[in-house]
Amino acid sequence: MQNVDNPIDLYKEKTQSAYVFTRLLDTPFWGLYNLLPIILFKNLGATPYQLGILIALKPLVSLLSSYWATRVQSNPHQIISSILLGRLLAYLPFLFFPFVDSIWYFIFSFGFYMFLQVGMAPAWMELLKQNLPAEKRDKIFSYTQIFGYLGGGLMPFLLGWILDEWTQSWRWMFPLAALVGWAAYFWQKSILLREIPKEPEAKKPHPLLHPWKNAWELLKRRPDFANFQLGFMLIGSGLMIIQPTLPIFFVEKLNLTFTEMGVAITLCKGIGFACSSSIWVRMMKKVNIFHFGAVIAALAVIFPLFLVAAQLQLIWLYVAYLLYGCMQSGNELSWNLSGPIFAQNENSSPFSTVNVIAVGVRGIFVPLIGAYLLAQFGALTVIIVSGMLCLLASVRMAIYSHNLSTFSEEFSANVNK
Repeated sequence: MQNVDNPIDLYKEKTQSAYVFTRLLDTPFWGLYNLLPIILFKNLGATPYQLGILIALKPLVSLLSSYWATRVQSNPHQIISSILLGRLLAYLPFLFFPFVDSIWYFIFSFGFYMFLQVGMAPAWMELLKQNLPAEKRDKIFSYTQIFGYLGGGLMPFLLGWILDEWTQSWRWMFPLAALVGWAAYFWQKSILLREIPKEPEAKKPHPLLHPWKNAWELLKRRPDFANFQLGFMLIGSGLMIIQPTLPIFFVEKLNLTFTEMGVAITLCKGIGFACSSSIWVRMMKKVNIFHFGAVIAALAVIFPLFLVAAQLQLIWLYVAYLLYGCMQSGNELSWNLSGPIFAQNENSSPFSTVNVIAVGVRGIFVPLIGAYLLAQFGALTVIIVSGMLCLLASVRMAIYSHNLSTFSEEFSANVNK
């Protein structure tokens, strides 16, 4: 625990520097990380079954991430140690890439990294909430997201020729990028943590049930947050259910090349993300989070429509992903900052942990439903269902936003800036 007599500006400066440098130094690794499924398929002959597991791991490990996140919730003094230890472990498996040939080891490394990355998110959000004012927090988060997405979009251009020319170069690029990511430790260890009053000991449930019980009690206690989770579950399901369909739709319906699918789409999404981030930050200051979510979901409805139009003219595919990047920028802003927004003067970690659990729950059944609909009715049906779920989310969020005045002032204050 650091000395609480430090000036307030020092808390801001240390936290801001640590968060910014962490995101900047993560960018090279994140660009490679997103290419790993393609690398395994192209260079090691990974089977569709293995690639399917790899893709499914991203949402599924969120269920396990909730247990890591709960460490902060049960003991806020562990916030910084949770981040330091989490990053050390997350990067460790990638140091052995030059010496391993097992595809399953690479899949494990992929999932383990995502497990810790998601698990550390509540700790970061609580730190930003404690040490930065809301306006500053939103800007810092948004600008670092912009850099990350542009970096991820440009990475195929910067690294693609190396990967094509030297097919085994990726084995050494991953450990190098991991070492760069580890360098953020020098900024993270300097973060100052405010003195947190020790809460009275309460009877804790079984460790396996702890995150779930806490989440259920929070949703019962805070119907405003429960309604937000319902709306976000609908939009998240709409975006997730379409994922198994996209590769087949791109190949069979649009006849896209690898370059068009991998590089151009990623770049368009990154540009859309970067160009819209400042707009979302300004909007978040002016409207409640339900209104904010309704607008995001409305944009998500348009994405499937443009995908269908791309069958007539390919330009609509790039318009669709520019729009998707815009939508994702607002979506990530609301997902990551909803915990501090709803928490107000409470510890935000329990709220952020519910977000993490919800992602994992969606990951269990939504992709399977999407794959079933694809097999039974075809790609167009899944695209339509995706749009309908996002439309339902937009309507649900808009209705709750409109009806906020009928709730108690306590709940209304919790969802308005």
